[in-house]
Amino acid sequence: MREVEVVVIGAGQAGLAGAYHLRRTGFEPERDFVVLDHSPGPGGAWQFRWPSLTYGKVHGMHALPGMELTGADPARPSSEVLREYFDTYERTFDLRVRRPVDVRVVREGEGGRLLVETSEGTWSTRALINATGTWDRPFWPRYPGQETFRGRQLHTAQYPGPEKFAGLRVIVVGGGASGTQHLLEIAPYAAATTWVTRRPPVFREGPFTEDVGRAAVALVEERVRQGLPPKSVVSVTGLPLNDAIRQGIADGVLDRLPMFDRITPDGVEWDDGRRVDADVILWATGFRAVIDHLAPLRLREPGGGIRVEGTRAVADPRIHLVGYGPSASTIGANRAGRAAVRDIRRLLAGERVTAA
Repeated sequence: MREVEVVVIGAGQAGLAGAYHLRRTGFEPERDFVVLDHSPGPGGAWQFRWPSLTYGKVHGMHALPGMELTGADPARPSSEVLREYFDTYERTFDLRVRRPVDVRVVREGEGGRLLVETSEGTWSTRALINATGTWDRPFWPRYPGQETFRGRQLHTAQYPGPEKFAGLRVIVVGGGASGTQHLLEIAPYAAATTWVTRRPPVFREGPFTEDVGRAAVALVEERVRQGLPPKSVVSVTGLPLNDAIRQGIADGVLDRLPMFDRITPDGVEWDDGRRVDADVILWATGFRAVIDHLAPLRLREPGGGIRVEGTRAVADPRIHLVGYGPSASTIGANRAGRAAVRDIRRLLAGERVTAA
């Protein structure tokens, strides 16, 4: 049993932001706090992104606090650029991330402390920054006949790049940014592509201003404040209508069909008799928050989410969720890391903590 003041779970953007602000305000790594990360190396979820997602295609990547990312080649894979950046960041600020460490469960300890049980032993802590993101929990919808499909089904998390779809008939399911990116990349290689979404896509004209961003964050904040699971980013912001999207619409690649009713051995069918044959179904259907390890603390509300004010779990002020809900964006994670540490310092000092 090792005792610290704060455990940070996850070393992606949100976890490193929290660790940075802990360090900056006087907490010593390994003595006062520890950062646990289950990934094999630095880079958070970025290290697992597909090779064709170059740094120049990354939307809205915001620098980690205290160190800008400059001079990156936009043609290099984002996985390489950001893995190197995160690695340099961890070493520069001496954050001493422990990896690979799998956090199995967080439960109540003695004396008001929390027990964080992991593959490398147990830590006892007074506060927790949960920054586990979503990458490890891809969402796979279930549809009748799914198990009968003779082709290949894969999720965005397994996307290998467009060349692997050469000569194949591909159905892409999902109306988010990854779904449209996959379609535009795959179309020149595939024999045919079909785009299927549950709702008509919403394309956003004009720049993504600060006012637009604040309005989107406010909508997500209201959901988590009510204890509802966060919705996808694109459901709030819409898809940016850039030149690539316009060309995809003009070429018929982004010609959306409503969601099919069943999957057959050879493709998909709708109740109106329409059918599309396919070799591959690519589920670009998003991810869910990785929070099952917190289950013993009974933080979930009847709506299925964790009720959060600022970053603090309303049901337990020792728990801060950074990178969850409104702080899921890269700039949001940075701000949330700072806010979480401010509240944790108050908590540890015995002050009453209120919402950010």
